[in-house]
Amino acid sequence: MQEKKVFHVNGYLGLLGVLILLGLSVYLCWIGFDGNSVGLISFGIVVLLVAFLCASTLTIVQPNEAKVLTFFGKYIGTISTSGLYMTVPLTSKESISLRVRNFNSSIIKVNDSKGNPVEIAAVIVYKVVDSAKAIFNVEQYEQFVEIQSESAIRHVASKYPYDSFDEKVDTTTLRGNSTEVSEDLKKELQDRLEVAGLDVIETRLTHLAYATEIANAMLQRQQATAILSARKIIVQGAVSIAEDAVDKIQHDQSENISIDKRISMINNVLVSIINEKGTQNVINTDSMK
Repeated sequence: MQEKKVFHVNGYLGLLGVLILLGLSVYLCWIGFDGNSVGLISFGIVVLLVAFLCASTLTIVQPNEAKVLTFFGKYIGTISTSGLYMTVPLTSKESISLRVRNFNSSIIKVNDSKGNPVEIAAVIVYKVVDSAKAIFNVEQYEQFVEIQSESAIRHVASKYPYDSFDEKVDTTTLRGNSTEVSEDLKKELQDRLEVAGLDVIETRLTHLAYATEIANAMLQRQQATAILSARKIIVQGAVSIAEDAVDKIQHDQSENISIDKRISMINNVLVSIINEKGTQNVINTDSMK
């Protein structure tokens, strides 16, 4: 099933023709009754029936709407241009909206690629581009979108991990690569909704979180990872500061500092910088050798 155009002409000309036929029918019936002419009365009735038949062909198409026409159970075409038209008589006309629609999926629980349960939801922006497929290929395309969206979200979410804790590995994740995940979801949905004549305009994740049963554990893991990263940066900076401090002291005193003394000074500087709490000052009265 695929959308096609159907014969239709300007409806205002058709409406004018219907009015003329009605006027002619009334005139013929009036002349027939006045002259007791059965022939004129019969002809007037026939003209009246033709007028009603032509009137049944008139249809109004609203903006961003389409009329799907069936003739005794057979699809004959679609009118998708707004206005008043005169088309094939004795047809059934069904309206379908061509406006852009939003669908907000409910929050569903799904396992990511590592088996961690996560909660995820998305918004789907779509519109009807093939009225024949939307009406005849699926039962109700709104419910079809709802079911297929949930299935596509589950499938896409299971392909990626929620987060990657290894900075050295470039991995696409649900949390860190939402744009790429949304594009993958859009492609997945477009393939599924093609049969219903729908075009997916945009998809966006609206909710993403660990499931309640593992949220606390994963939060602690994220905090630990952040603390380790911060400690690594602090240690690297502290080592550099300690080395510069010892080199400056050695340069200003113009004498070599023993290895043991150098290690002790670096250790004290590192402890002073890295320690989160305030350090206790200790005065060394021994002479530097």
